Amino acid sequence: MPATPRTIADWQAVFQDGLTEAASTVLRAQRERLAAIGLPIYLHVASAEELQSQLQALAALATGFPGAAERQAALPLLGVPFVVKDNIDIAGVPTTAACPARTQKALRHATAVQRLLDAGAVWLAKTNLDQFATGLVGTRSPFGAPESVLRPGHVSGGSSSGSAVAVARGDVPFALGTDTAGSGRIPAAFNGLVGLKPTPGRTSSAGVLPACRTLDCVSVFAHRADDAAAVLAVIEGPDAADDYSHFAPGPAALPDTLRVGIPAVMPALDDASALAFDTACQQLQAGGHRLLPVDFAPLFDIARLLYEGPWVAERHAVVRELLARDPGAIDPVVRGVIESALPFTATDAFEAQYRLKALASPAQALWQQLDLLLVPTAPNHPSLAELAASPVAANARLGTFTNFVNLLGWCALAVPVPASAARAPTAGVTFIAPGGMDAALARLGSAWLAEEATAAPRAASPATTPTLPLVVVGAHLSGLPLNGQLTERGARLRQATRTAAHYRLYALPGTVPPKPGLLRVNDGGAAIDVEVWDMPLAAVGSFLALVPQPLSLGSITLASGEVAHGFLCEPAALAGATDITAGGGWRAYLQSL
Repeated sequence: MPATPRTIADWQAVFQDGLTEAASTVLRAQRERLAAIGLPIYLHVASAEELQSQLQALAALATGFPGAAERQAALPLLGVPFVVKDNIDIAGVPTTAACPARTQKALRHATAVQRLLDAGAVWLAKTNLDQFATGLVGTRSPFGAPESVLRPGHVSGGSSSGSAVAVARGDVPFALGTDTAGSGRIPAAFNGLVGLKPTPGRTSSAGVLPACRTLDCVSVFAHRADDAAAVLAVIEGPDAADDYSHFAPGPAALPDTLRVGIPAVMPALDDASALAFDTACQQLQAGGHRLLPVDFAPLFDIARLLYEGPWVAERHAVVRELLARDPGAIDPVVRGVIESALPFTATDAFEAQYRLKALASPAQALWQQLDLLLVPTAPNHPSLAELAASPVAANARLGTFTNFVNLLGWCALAVPVPASAARAPTAGVTFIAPGGMDAALARLGSAWLAEEATAAPRAASPATTPTLPLVVVGAHLSGLPLNGQLTERGARLRQATRTAAHYRLYALPGTVPPKPGLLRVNDGGAAIDVEVWDMPLAAVGSFLALVPQPLSLGSITLASGEVAHGFLCEPAALAGATDITAGGGWRAYLQSL
């Protein structure tokens, strides 16, 4: 057969004319290829009959559309193959979680799988994992240990080992994993992939055998950030079948100039991870972004709660019956991790919740000064031999920069570092953002990887909150007294810029806190420094209620020519006001006082 399609767009091209026999033959050949590969990557490959059943169901779905555009809109992933980690249910197929003694045939699809099938995608296999999703190495499985595709002899990363390796090999354009402590990010780094870890609750976990039910996320591996985003757009959304479903779309984009937090004191890194991180920092600075050292100690303290605190009891809750009945059925290392939950009491659980709450407050406060965090995805990439010599300590070290993210309800995107790929092929970096920033992170990832647009149709983008661009000129600027009126409503800074040269700025007398007035003029205007904030539409009304006379909301033309709503002043209020236009902006005026 010709070269295997590698991305979603490649597979969309195969099926651009619908479910033709020629296109279906390509898919059948791919299934046969996976069946020939088998262990340790694939625990169950769709039989020829299972694939044919899917194609017949798709053919029924695809009929009745008047043209290709309508078919694409209804079935955006028509014919696109995928695989899933074997703790995610596919109806009629055993779910093992890499524990043969626990094998159960699923009665229905996991919600994420069902949504992909409804979009026209085709499942081809279930993949290996660290048993019960307990591990970041990918070796804790009785079915064998997949190796890094880019660095043989080294771990694939886990627990979503098989899913990452399947995509890295080019067997499928995307795969589903899960992420509790980093399982959707570490394997991405070790295989040169994008690993999208959504905000907890954004993707349903119904039909997923839990690791830690309160923290688990269904994650996505892909070669391209826009492919991962296309998959997220399909699988995200509220789900009544998941008690922890919490779907809250966020902004579509990050600010043009980013404030990026990096560890003020970096834990020890191997040469490859250090090179990748340094390269990423240089790339950001070259793009005009600011790097700000941050004390990561509270984040590392939170990370320790995940395995050193009572959250490990969530893992025990999943396997307690098997552990009591047949402890030998569980991998010894996994069993040791899970049995560490036994000494904890209910009191310990509440005390850990109090500790997390106390640590979370300063952690969440970081977002008042930052837009993103940048970290190495992993501090090192252990070989299989190194792991065998120290299976627990080597695994624990891998979670240095991942364990705290889900405990805080944040989202993350692991990406390769292209400039260092030749010297550090399996060391990437991870961007971390507040919960709800998934769509903006994916957009950043696409720009980071310099992904070229494709002419092929795609699935929709992840959902975002509708916003109104708001131009502020005075006390609402970042760090000034009224800026909290924006941030407490979820507004995000888009850019610092200037108006067109049609305005004059005045310091208004008697205002508390001091405020300026911006006036549009026909002649003698100048460009004034402003900020543009994206305000959620749902919060605009409550914000407008706070705007006092003589200020009002009108249309302001920016230096780029864009017109946006912003603060203007009634001309009658300028009697006795001081013209401060020459300073160029409100901050300059304040500094001159």
